[in-house]
Amino acid sequence: MKKLIALLLAVMMVLSLVACAAKTEEPAAEEPAAEEPAAEEPAAEEPAAEEPAAEEPAASAAGSVYYLNFKPEADAAWQALAASYTEQTGVPVKVVTAASGDYDTTLNAQMGKDGAPTLFNCGNAAALANWDSYCLDLTGTDFANELSTDSFNLYNEAGELKAAGYCYESFGIIVNTALLEEAGHSLDEITDFASLKTVAEDIHARADELGFDAFTASGLDGSSSWRFSGHLANMPLYYEFRDDGVTEQPAEITGAYMDNFRNIWDLYINNAAADPASLTSSTGDEAEAQFGNGEAVFYQNGTWEYSNLVLSDDLGYKMNAEDLAMIPIYCGVDGEADAGLCSGTENCWAVNAQASEEDIQATLDFMYWVVTSDEGTAMLAEQFGSVPFKSAKAPENVFCADANDLVNAGKYTVSWAFNYTPNVDSWRAGVVTALAAYSADQSDANWDEVVSACVDGWAIEYATVNG
Repeated sequence: MKKLIALLLAVMMVLSLVACAAKTEEPAAEEPAAEEPAAEEPAAEEPAAEEPAAEEPAASAAGSVYYLNFKPEADAAWQALAASYTEQTGVPVKVVTAASGDYDTTLNAQMGKDGAPTLFNCGNAAALANWDSYCLDLTGTDFANELSTDSFNLYNEAGELKAAGYCYESFGIIVNTALLEEAGHSLDEITDFASLKTVAEDIHARADELGFDAFTASGLDGSSSWRFSGHLANMPLYYEFRDDGVTEQPAEITGAYMDNFRNIWDLYINNAAADPASLTSSTGDEAEAQFGNGEAVFYQNGTWEYSNLVLSDDLGYKMNAEDLAMIPIYCGVDGEADAGLCSGTENCWAVNAQASEEDIQATLDFMYWVVTSDEGTAMLAEQFGSVPFKSAKAPENVFCADANDLVNAGKYTVSWAFNYTPNVDSWRAGVVTALAAYSADQSDANWDEVVSACVDGWAIEYATVNG
């Protein structure tokens, strides 16, 4: 009996050892199943494979983005957009906003550190000369292919796209379309200087009957004169520089298009309620009030006027956005029916070519998403208005919308040639003095003085600055 019991105990011990061995080996036996996520990794990457068919952010979590923002007023919007992109993609996006007026100082300091900005502002030819080696050639990138115009981009001497304009401001002739229609005319009639002249002179001739005139006062008081010694004078400068291929400040100008300057100036001052002889004391506020109160159909100014005319409750007038439009400044140049607004910018994105490949790609992916996604384009429309991208949303500011529409229609942009003006305040002062004398007595001799103030004055001011 004792032998039988001992035998049974021995069998039970053997079975117990086998069971324990089996349990100890279970994890090793099931190890391939534990690695299933790795085996299925290609399936987990499906969103990246489908990226071309959608506007989803690119999955480039290997890199990061550091944007040194140029516009303090848009800081909150950029911070929110960056956070949203990071939440959607896992790609870290840091936005640092330089204090107003301190961008160049901040950029110089940041570029000398580890983790320098991967996206920064390079706004003009002088900046590009300093930062060319830091600016990636954007040619052929998905982002660059979304640009709707080349007018605001910066290229180096090798023809490489080094900085891309992402927003811009415009000026032109603001039109009260309701008054224009009340006078029996429409925007469709105005396609060049001849048609603008016909409409304006008809309205002015019937001003007493209509209760309003064609143009607001072209004031030459200091609060208003910049609209003409700077912005209107841009017209002859732009066309001369376009013909001559000018890409940097010239030592002298020829005045080849001064007759066209005279065309539009005569139209302004002779088809308004204001006495041309009184313009030296006529202010910018007076011109704005004349337009805001429905006393004139046409008013030369820029996209920035939208808030004063439509949104402000403090000026005694509040216009309807649907009654406003902005058209190009026509002055009688051949082919000007194809002109757009006078537009320019110093807001140009550059990608740090000295960043890591991962960070460069992450930055390009972020830029592409900003200009194509619903979220990004909505922010651009709200914050910047006029933006040169194919997927741009219509901004609330109707003047910005008009600028975008003209660009997208293929109209050429009249760039800001006045940025080349030497000793700008002194040059403009001479032009204003000559314009005032001519306006009071519109003789050829007095116009010759305007030409001299522009042409001879340019050479004098250039020599003063450059020696």
